[in-house]
Amino acid sequence: MDRGHLASLLEAEEQRFRETHPRSLALHERASRSLLGGVPMNWMVRWAGRIPVFVKQASGAHFTDVDGHDYVDLCLGDTGAMAGHAPEATVAAIGRQAPAGLTTMLPAEDAIWVGEEMTRRFGLPLWQFTLTATDANRFAIRLARQITGRPRVLVYDWCYHGTVDETLVTIDSAGRTVPRPGAIGPPVDPALTTVVVEWNDVPGLEAALAGGDVACVLAEPVMTNIGIVHPEPGYHDALRELTRRTGTLLLIDETHTLCAGPGGYTRAAGLDPDLLVIGKAIAGGIPIGAYGMSRRVADRVNAATSIDEADVGGIGGTLAGNPLSLAAARATLQDVLTDEAFAWTIPLAERWERGVAEVIAARQLPWHVTRLGCRAEYAFLPELPRTGAQAAAAEDWELSRYLHLFALNRGVLLTPFHNMALISPATTAADVDRHTDVFRAAVEALTAV
Repeated sequence: MDRGHLASLLEAEEQRFRETHPRSLALHERASRSLLGGVPMNWMVRWAGRIPVFVKQASGAHFTDVDGHDYVDLCLGDTGAMAGHAPEATVAAIGRQAPAGLTTMLPAEDAIWVGEEMTRRFGLPLWQFTLTATDANRFAIRLARQITGRPRVLVYDWCYHGTVDETLVTIDSAGRTVPRPGAIGPPVDPALTTVVVEWNDVPGLEAALAGGDVACVLAEPVMTNIGIVHPEPGYHDALRELTRRTGTLLLIDETHTLCAGPGGYTRAAGLDPDLLVIGKAIAGGIPIGAYGMSRRVADRVNAATSIDEADVGGIGGTLAGNPLSLAAARATLQDVLTDEAFAWTIPLAERWERGVAEVIAARQLPWHVTRLGCRAEYAFLPELPRTGAQAAAAEDWELSRYLHLFALNRGVLLTPFHNMALISPATTAADVDRHTDVFRAAVEALTAV
């Protein structure tokens, strides 16, 4: 690749962005006087235009910014808006619940319905609610440590499970567990709390669990936060057999892999975890998280915890399980993220995948595209990676930024940290084809010399 040509293209796209987004630029300058970095959350500075566009209105699979541009949204809040923006049933439920109270520290009937629906979808009989999947992961890890009496957790190299301290880790060149690059203020040496192995490495997993000090394995059933990295055939069978043999709990994080279907990858692949976490998508954009457990795990939790100390045990939150979140979750699960919705979104993701693959093949690029349910992504290596490290090694920030900014300047938003598209029930074939056309134009400009 001609890096000089890439730099020139990127400079031209940056100039186009500045010229066509004057209102967003002005708002960012104003925001810089009261918000750190001029953004309400630090990672928003990583958008391809160096600042985020400021949104005026979002509906379905589109949003409009303050400069009047319409966008096909293939980011969808990095799964938080997987149901589409402002889905009608969810908005109606919020409207009914809001005048009746937002938070009470007491249960509402919707919590029961959502718990029953989660059991139907994922197979685990007992559930608890949080405000984020990060909290759900934290709480599930605490419970795993409590009932096993073991101090450590096992995660996969280049995983991501929210802002859970134990998971912001990687493996260095000597095979040691170390903080992930960019991890801010690790509270302790992560080697004290965490074991890291490579995804799809069965012997490595077996060796790591042999010591008997791992409380749980925390895993996305398909890695998604370093690109989509699928399990190799038989890997999940080995993972389940090894965790059972060593008395280790298996905790599956379906926060992103809900894209595989109504019951996530767990249902699609017939997995049998001890604990399961989900968040983001199930309430249509209202903050929520949830974690479920088997009856055997629940019995052990009840035997190992004291209700008298429940409010100071490190699990919970005064806003968790609030009636607004549960009303939104009930409506979203009942009327939006349905079996019929996935029957629409998954074929559209296949269409997106085909369009990208055709462009890559036509230009003979050493890239690939892969898909999980209604999520698809392209990456800058010729073959599918089998580990997170392989996927990480193929990252190219300058190239990604060019492709993202080219798309953004032409009305298509991708997920900022990946070359990923998520399809909502409101997405159309025209939306998908719009991306294909833009991607083709970006690649043709890139390969013109």
